[in-house]
Amino acid sequence: MTSKINVLQVIPKLGYGGAETGCYDIAHYLAEKDCGSFIATSGGELLKFVKKNKVGIFRIPVHSKNPILIILNAFLLSFIILIKKINIVHARSRAPAWSCYLACILTNVNFVTTFHGTYNFKSKIKKIYNSVMLRSKLTIAGSNFIFGHINENYEEYLSKKKKLRVIFRGINVDYFNQKNISILKREKLKKIWNLEENKFTILMPGRLTYWKGQEKFIEALNILKEDYNYTDFQAILLGSAQGRKVYLKKLYSLVERYSLSKKLRFINHCGEMPLAYSLADVVVSASVEPEAFGRVAVESQSMAKPIIASNIGGSKETILNKKSGFLYKHDDPRDLAKNINTVIQLNQEELKLMGNEGRKNVTKKFDVEAMCDSNLREYKKLLKN
Repeated sequence: MTSKINVLQVIPKLGYGGAETGCYDIAHYLAEKDCGSFIATSGGELLKFVKKNKVGIFRIPVHSKNPILIILNAFLLSFIILIKKINIVHARSRAPAWSCYLACILTNVNFVTTFHGTYNFKSKIKKIYNSVMLRSKLTIAGSNFIFGHINENYEEYLSKKKKLRVIFRGINVDYFNQKNISILKREKLKKIWNLEENKFTILMPGRLTYWKGQEKFIEALNILKEDYNYTDFQAILLGSAQGRKVYLKKLYSLVERYSLSKKLRFINHCGEMPLAYSLADVVVSASVEPEAFGRVAVESQSMAKPIIASNIGGSKETILNKKSGFLYKHDDPRDLAKNINTVIQLNQEELKLMGNEGRKNVTKKFDVEAMCDSNLREYKKLLKN
């Protein structure tokens, strides 16, 4: 086998989510370190930004859960492994992980997985399906919360021969940096989104789905208006419904019921998230189910913005409570409203101090360079053993 490290990452689609951006970052980092770097995916918006002269792309239907396609993908991946002399296959989702698992058995190469979520299960069959993420020589957990979840729910799939390791996700702290924001672009976006000057701006990013907590956020805005008698604010729900038309209608109805139409804007997408964060006075992550990591919390802190997040999941590990932001009782819009009001009452010096604490926290613990380096070191250990 070749001594050069050749890594094939396999992900359903290369979009803008945490798993996808992590795959993208590691792929380019490996190329810079003179490793062979390849991605197998069915497509995705982020593909157009991949440097094709550095990272090899294979377009195959690894997003499919169809058993026949999973087996077919296993043979396609085996062919790629042999042709490109791959010695590490890194799967980032369950369906493609089954294809990777079979391909690694056929070709006798190292199988690595990243456990990106809690992967809820309600039956033995679903648990067996999830277990593929632990059939690798190395399983990477994106947070201590996920590490604990694996140990608590999948103990029967763990052994001394298999390694379970926490590697925190990282973000590009140079990209998410308030100092690099173009004032002209910022003002242009403010006009496009029809935001008013000198109004307290509350941003909640995230795809529109029940567990992200948009309903609780809207209820909290109403409580802020009714109970705290504060109306000098504007709020932004930034994210796509991704076809969830019923849920979107429910959110619109809630906004109408609370007479918040003039205060809350629905924005489907923003190509430059640092610009979006730069417009906010505070950022909210209102998830009612645990975030595996909580990218919004880390990105907002990197942008020196106070973050308010529910006190479950990965956010408990990434936020310095009452220093870089506030943790509130999840699923409780009254507690969320209380914490938003607390941030509103802070003066500019206090807001700046909180923002600085957040920025320091992220650059110290969640820099993408550290994440990529940790992955590469683990790859090297696998090849030595």
